[in-house]
Amino acid sequence: MKILLIYPEFPDTFWSFKHALKFIRKKASAPPLGLLTVAAMLPHGWEKRLVDLNVTELTQDDLEWADYVFISAMIVQRDSSQAVIAHCKEAGVKIVAGGPLFTMEPERFPDVDHLVLNEAELTLPTFLSDLAHGCAQNIYTTTEFPDIQQTPAPLWSLVNFNHYSTVSIQFSRGCPFNCDFCNVTALLGRRPRLKTAKQIVAELDGLYALGWHKGVFFVDDNFIGNKKQLKSEVLPALIEWRKGKSGMPFNTEVSINLADDPELMSLMTQAGFDTVFVGIETPNEDSLIECSKIQNKNRDLVESVKQLQRAGLQVQGGFIVGFDHDPPSIFRQQIDFIQKSGIVTAMVGLLQAPPGTRLYDRLLSEGRLLNDMSGDNADGSTNIIPQMGLETLREGYHKILEQIYTPQAYYARVLTFLREYQPPKIRTHLDVQHILALGRSIYQLGIRGVERAHYWKLFFWTLFRRPRLFPLAITLAIYGFHFRRTAERCI
Repeated sequence: MKILLIYPEFPDTFWSFKHALKFIRKKASAPPLGLLTVAAMLPHGWEKRLVDLNVTELTQDDLEWADYVFISAMIVQRDSSQAVIAHCKEAGVKIVAGGPLFTMEPERFPDVDHLVLNEAELTLPTFLSDLAHGCAQNIYTTTEFPDIQQTPAPLWSLVNFNHYSTVSIQFSRGCPFNCDFCNVTALLGRRPRLKTAKQIVAELDGLYALGWHKGVFFVDDNFIGNKKQLKSEVLPALIEWRKGKSGMPFNTEVSINLADDPELMSLMTQAGFDTVFVGIETPNEDSLIECSKIQNKNRDLVESVKQLQRAGLQVQGGFIVGFDHDPPSIFRQQIDFIQKSGIVTAMVGLLQAPPGTRLYDRLLSEGRLLNDMSGDNADGSTNIIPQMGLETLREGYHKILEQIYTPQAYYARVLTFLREYQPPKIRTHLDVQHILALGRSIYQLGIRGVERAHYWKLFFWTLFRRPRLFPLAITLAIYGFHFRRTAERCI
């Protein structure tokens, strides 16, 4: 059997980093972890090819070679997925589809021959068995959650790593919290399911043996969902694994209560974590109560961010406007919070209601749902009717973007962060592309850019005051170029 695995294209979004990747001559942030994991679950005797449309084109030769096409996608890849499906149908190739997009919107894809939904560890084996017996069905679904200690490592042999700036692995699925706008618990449950330390080390060993010494993103929705196993098994194993190795800094997603646990923060930085994404959402306490963001309540959120930064963790933040309890001053409050906290990578979006969430059900009952959600957290779209009025919300949102990504505000935020940050001791691995990226940043940002005065201030301040952070400062300057481009597109 010949299997063509196709990963649809991402549009130009906040997290695509498309404008920043050009500085290091990379085409995409990371290879498709879910699709590569599915590839590892397929029978060993089958031939497999990967076509990631973010780095290469789909050719007629690819389709003529394949017996089946496997597609996995997220909601933001909806348009590209529909184009791929149409192309496959025209070529007469049978399609198998799964992943969050198809699990949440199966009715939108009548041309898919086989929908293998939810988590593939449970639904894929049944499909493969039926396929072998000539009785494959249209839809395979489950309400159960699999034991991911049985999940194989991704089939990295299908990947050309030269196209990517980072790679992803996964330690856990599920989140113990239940924020009403988040569909993680609907898709993956509230009880975190964990891989073993041995599994994680084996996956890292495999990547390191292939020559990958760059960043690794743990894609867990909440990496610290089970603190006990992290402290007792996983992080000590990662600390031991890192000895004698260079590069491979880690980043992941956590909840803000990490700041309450100095021991866990220390273990994470010793293990090689230097960046965490945190869902801050809003500095307005009433809105936090409204969306059941209990882990963010009754705390000084700015100080919690500072604690993480001082511990050696750069904080990337997610912010939302459009809650029913947001006052007219919320837009100014968000700007002030972002600037004061020194969260450089600040993703601000309008509140959206994904199907399957408590928010979606409530707004549906109130007649306050609009069109489909785009899946892009920062494109200025929403599928809800907000209490403050849609035009008021959009105008305020645009004011946030117009301010926080101006060169003056952005570079001030970088300096605020660099003054606080105490980086973990990771032996960095700089290649020629990073050296060339410095030259490109000097030309693009320091000579041609509207931010050139701010760029040179950061350049020399870091070089003389915090020289160890100089590569990070240049990286953040390049990120700012991408963020301004995406903000301008949204506005």
